[in-house]
This record gives sequence, C-alpha cells and structure tokens, in this order.
Amino acid sequence: MAESTGAIYTAAGANLAIAAAKFVGAFLTGSTAMLAEGAHSLVDTANQILLLVGLKRADKPADAKHPFGYGREVYFYAFIVALFIFLGGGIFAIYEGAHKIQHPEPAADATVFGVQLSGFWVNVSILGFAILAEGYSCFVAVKAFWAEKGNRTAITAIKRSKDPSLYTILVEDVAALIGLVIAMSGVVAAHVLDMPVLDGWASIGIGVVLIGMSIFLMFETHGLLIGEAADPEVVRAIDAAVREERAVRHVNEVLTQHLGPSDILVNLSLDFADEMPAGEVEQTVARLERRIKAKSPDVKRVFIEIQDRKAHDATTDAAKTDVPTDAGKKDVVKAPATPATSPARAPSGPESAPPGSAVPA
Repeated sequence: MAESTGAIYTAAGANLAIAAAKFVGAFLTGSTAMLAEGAHSLVDTANQILLLVGLKRADKPADAKHPFGYGREVYFYAFIVALFIFLGGGIFAIYEGAHKIQHPEPAADATVFGVQLSGFWVNVSILGFAILAEGYSCFVAVKAFWAEKGNRTAITAIKRSKDPSLYTILVEDVAALIGLVIAMSGVVAAHVLDMPVLDGWASIGIGVVLIGMSIFLMFETHGLLIGEAADPEVVRAIDAAVREERAVRHVNEVLTQHLGPSDILVNLSLDFADEMPAGEVEQTVARLERRIKAKSPDVKRVFIEIQDRKAHDATTDAAKTDVPTDAGKKDVVKAPATPATSPARAPSGPESAPPGSAVPA
C-alpha cells in the first residue's frame, strides 16, 4: 500500500502541473488537442485525489455497522475513477475533436508580455514538458507495480492484483503518455501539412484511448467490488497448511474473499477424525489459525466449520438442486442435518469472529 500511495502523490503533482500548462497553451493557441489533453490531466488529478480518499477511508477500523471493516472503500472509489475517465476525459475529448473537425482553425500565435510567440512552438514546448513530467510519473508507477507483480506478466499481475489504486495509476500514466504522443503528432502534422483538421482527429484519438482504458479499469474493479477470491497461490498455501494437521480427515472446502487489498477472509469446512476429543479439536483450530496467518500475512480472519464430509457434500448438492412441486413452484431439496455442534473458541481482540464458526462438542 505504501508503494501505491507514493505513486499516487507523484502522479497527482505531475498531472496538476501538466494540466495548468496545457490549459494555458490551449488558451493561447486555440488547439483542441491541447484542450482535450488539459481536460484529461485535470480529470487525472481529480482521480488521484479520489484514490487517496478511498485509501484513507479503507483504513477505518471495523465497527458494529461494518464488522468486517471498510477495506472495500478503495474498490468503490477506483470504480468511480474509471467512470470519471470515461465521462470527463474520453467523451469530452471526442466531443471537442468532432467540433474542431467541423470548424478547423490553425493554431493561433500567442502574445506573452508583449512578445509574439508561434502557436505551434508553444504547443510543442508544453507537450514536451508534459511528456517529461508524465514520463517521470509513469516511471514511479511502473517501479511500484514491478515490486508487486513478481514473476508474473504485467497483464496477469493486473488481473490478479487486489490493489486497484496501484494499477489504476499505472494504466492512467500509460494512457496519458499515449495521449501525449497522439497530441504531439496531431499538432505537428496539422502544422507541417497545413491541415488544422488533424488537430481535431488527434483529440478524437485521445478520447478513444481514454474510453478504452476506462472500460478496462471498470471491468477489473467490478470484480473486486462484488468480491474476489484470494490469489490461487494463497489458497494453495492455506490448503497445504490445513493438510499438515493429522486431526483433519478431509478438507471439504476452502473459501476466500478479499475485503480489501490486504485483507483476506478465510472460511474453511473441515472433516475432523471422529475419535478426536473436543479439547484437541479446539487446539487444532487455534493452531491452524496461527499457521494460516503466518503463511499468508494478508489473512486477517479465519472461520472454521467442523462438518462431516458426506453432510457437506449433501448440503452442497442440495443447494444446486431445485425440485418442482405439483403447484408449479420450486422447493429447494434440504440436505440431511449435520452432527450437533457447539460454538468454537472465540478469539479475543480486534480479530474476534462473529457467530458461525463451530467445533464438535
């Protein structure tokens, strides 16, 4: 999380400076591509502020209303950021580009403190500064992302990442660099070929890039927002930790869900040996919780249900089966009752589990 926060601050500072420069250039020269890029940088700055708000709210401690904490706040704000990019950046750029294509005008010369400046060179200078600033921001984001991705490919790492603040900044910066290259190409081509309409087409190109990026981010953040399982490697580590216990006869099910970038909820259904005394089962449950958290530091809560394998399978099958009644309605087939259970050891402190975990009496 520290890496993503540093990347966000860097990106916000760079985009604010870039936005100011672009708007000044657009005002002085009338370049539509420059105006679209200015709007893009302004939206990016607002987005980074939203991500920081999401990260701050995600750190709020759990309370009675939200017993599992506020970790998903960052997912919500990342989704809002994707919408802002789509509406505030992409749609605006396409609209301005279409307007410039209908009413093409060459870049106007600018007068600054009584000095006459070529509109073309004003735009090129500002875009050159923007490329350097955005390039540095992108370098910081890539460095932070590379530290997280490990040996995976970039696309695989983004799809498996549970920290949208980090890959959102990375994708934003990459899209911004692509947009700047398009803007520079449009400005240069419009001047060299004396075709101001190309400035408008450059603006549309920027809009298409932003819309494509925002749709990608919306898809990636949507999965996190509704609840995604932990990385397969984490699930395998949990499964391996459980199988080390001789008291566990069968692992019925391992369920995981990310409640935040570094907050994993684990639910286990285990079949213990029938001859195990209750005291030893409780010790095994406590030992399993410690071992799982040691292997996967992002695991914050572990709930364990003790259930006969056949009863669990019957319950799972029944949940998937609907039997139509004579009246045309459907009654869910009920599974056989599971063995009587009594409440499990309740951990103390901030990680206290809500009712639901159980061990045999």
